[in-house]
Amino acid sequence: MRSWKGCEVSEPVVAGRRQWQALAVCLASAFVNMLDVSIVNVAMPSIESSLRAGTAELQLIVAGYTLAFALTVVPAGRLGDVHGRKKMLMIGVTGFGVCSLLAGLSVNDWMLAAARVAQGVCAGLANPQVSGLIQQLFPGKQRGRAFGYLGTLVGVATATGPLAGGAIIALAGTEHGWRWIFFINVPIVAVVVPLAARLLPGKDADRSSTKLDFFGVALIGVGTLTFMTPFVLSERSASAGGPGNERWLLLIVAFALLPVAYFWERHYHRRFRAAVFDPRLLRNAGFCFGAAIGFVYFASFTSLFLIVTMVLQAGLGFSALQAGLTAMPYALGSGLAASLAGRRVAKHGRKLVVAGLCLALVGMSAIQVVLRFAPTQWVAVSLACAMLLTGLGSGTVVSPNQTLTLAHVPVEIGGVAGGMLQVSQQIGSAVGMAVVLAGFFANQVAMGERQAAAHSLLVSMALIALAVGVAVADWRRTART
Repeated sequence: MRSWKGCEVSEPVVAGRRQWQALAVCLASAFVNMLDVSIVNVAMPSIESSLRAGTAELQLIVAGYTLAFALTVVPAGRLGDVHGRKKMLMIGVTGFGVCSLLAGLSVNDWMLAAARVAQGVCAGLANPQVSGLIQQLFPGKQRGRAFGYLGTLVGVATATGPLAGGAIIALAGTEHGWRWIFFINVPIVAVVVPLAARLLPGKDADRSSTKLDFFGVALIGVGTLTFMTPFVLSERSASAGGPGNERWLLLIVAFALLPVAYFWERHYHRRFRAAVFDPRLLRNAGFCFGAAIGFVYFASFTSLFLIVTMVLQAGLGFSALQAGLTAMPYALGSGLAASLAGRRVAKHGRKLVVAGLCLALVGMSAIQVVLRFAPTQWVAVSLACAMLLTGLGSGTVVSPNQTLTLAHVPVEIGGVAGGMLQVSQQIGSAVGMAVVLAGFFANQVAMGERQAAAHSLLVSMALIALAVGVAVADWRRTART
């Protein structure tokens, strides 16, 4: 065993070039899953026209993926910890490819919605294995570098999704271009799965229990579902016949289940040492602070791309491809910063996250100024510069925060910890998207797209400021200890 920043870490299960080859396979599987979160957004008009989909069905096509993903990641993390992360990743990626093929072949909106839900389940099965495998593959400072590459991937996938979707639709046509957004996943999966079989390490030998906490899985699943559903279903879906304001009553159910889940998981862990959510994570201050930062920060920035896209397309008449190109500097800045920050997180720790949050806040402020005051002919260029600045800040936040959050988590529960961290980020994204978009749509008619967007992004700025406060508190905590 080695020690890194006060944390015991195991020796890597493979060494040298094989480690980085295995990491590349993990990142490829994560990239294709994360890309599908945002790439479909620009295809909604094409899907609506081709399949004559209603508003409620379109909402389910987008929200079904997110909900299924969030419901799956925690039990999938536990399954990977127990039965082998390599096996779970290969099952998830293979299923994702099959579901992508079915989505592209959909003959009606309900078939596409069902395929999207199944895609989300498969993505949720594969994704927590990536963070668990990084902990399994890399010790100490190398782990920070590996998570830096993962952070690069998150930024690039988030920002390039709309660009890739717009480019595919422009090339394949608006009638059937949306199908190729799904078909493109199939050859990627066909390459990733055999490489995973060859390069990824097998199951560790030291497993304390192979029991699966089915009741705990149900509690956490129902709690996540009831909390996220009101946020991912929009007001427009409600007006089109979907759940209305009564959907907010589900939050009561979610909060009522919280203490039940906690006491059940504590009881199950004491008896079998096999809880789906290991109570040790709640006693891990670094994990709790990191998950809180992830929740708040993902709530702050996830809506930015959709808001900017709507301003450029609905307000200024840009095509989907042109709007995607405007957001491209965010991906470049995020990728560069994440790679550099991953190498320096061992030296600077939480200070790096605080600096990244402050830079992201400056970038968001610049976007505010552009939306409010920039002349129309300079909006695209000015936004691209402001997005670059925001991306540099975001890349300095995401990968170091992931590294620090999981640094003191025992490797044998790395999958569960990675799953819980992703759940916190997904829930944050859903909450932030709902709040910011509600503000945008409420002011769109009266204020116009640009001013409504600037007004709604004030919420994002407030959330980043809150994340700064949480990160500073953790910085001071680690300085004292």
